Amino acid sequence: MLAACAVLTALLLAFHSAVPNGVGRLGSLLEAFLPWLGVPVVVLAGLALLRRSAVAAVAVLLPAAVWAYLFGPLLLPASGGGGDGGRPYELVAVQHNVGDENRDPAGTARALTGAGAQLVALEELTPAALPLYASALAADYPHHVVEGSVGLWSKYPLSQARRVDIRPRGIPEGWNRGLRVTAATPGGEIAVYVAHLPSVRLGPGGFGSGFRDESAVLLGAALAAEKRETVVVLGDLNGTAQDRGLAPVTSRAAPPRRGFALSWPAAFPLARIDQVLARSATVLDIRALPPTASDHLPVAARIRLPPP
Repeated sequence: MLAACAVLTALLLAFHSAVPNGVGRLGSLLEAFLPWLGVPVVVLAGLALLRRSAVAAVAVLLPAAVWAYLFGPLLLPASGGGGDGGRPYELVAVQHNVGDENRDPAGTARALTGAGAQLVALEELTPAALPLYASALAADYPHHVVEGSVGLWSKYPLSQARRVDIRPRGIPEGWNRGLRVTAATPGGEIAVYVAHLPSVRLGPGGFGSGFRDESAVLLGAALAAEKRETVVVLGDLNGTAQDRGLAPVTSRAAPPRRGFALSWPAAFPLARIDQVLARSATVLDIRALPPTASDHLPVAARIRLPPP
């Protein structure tokens, strides 16, 4: 029985994309929590030792090896930072869904300034809280652009800002959660996208990600049409990098090389749905920051830009 469970776990890890998504989007549900399959691997290993079963112990090595192949690199130490004379140039970006029920916007903003970031992307900005965020961030981030409920604060000049339409059909007008802007960094101009995809729900019908998936297709199309070569995507994408529903986005902008940085829910983080992705640049590592008054943890990532 232990050996059979070990083999099944290995198959789910190795062939998660083969789990069908037609009924209840079970494939996406599995992929949303795929790293947590490491927990049954540890449990199975303990039971195999307890039973002193050589067959079970050998079988457990299979899912352990697959898990290590998929997620082991994320546990490795972050690579050394710092460019030489701006070639290549590295920057730090913070991504945070601040929560539309956040009772301490100013305190949240002040907490984010301690991360040493050059770019700060925020989602769920409300009209009442926006002036508080803007005021608290103004001294450190003199440039900012807001579109609907998403915004970008920057130490670098920003230009060519425009709304990105990622509104799925069936969601009313006025739902603006996409922003594209050009940031003039010391390493060259880059396109920065800030996005907040629709939430997913787990209910009797399964994993409700239809709106999220449709919005991801629209964001992916915008990235495909982006003429600037270097692109950074910051946002609450309401999905993990392994979730096939985000494939239209993750196929055009790569996730971090190091770090798990689980960000949601803040009280007991189970998944990183707050993403920092890049095209023609490298997201070296990502880490979770201390909690704020939001139900998400902020994340900070180091991004290495290509030589100009």
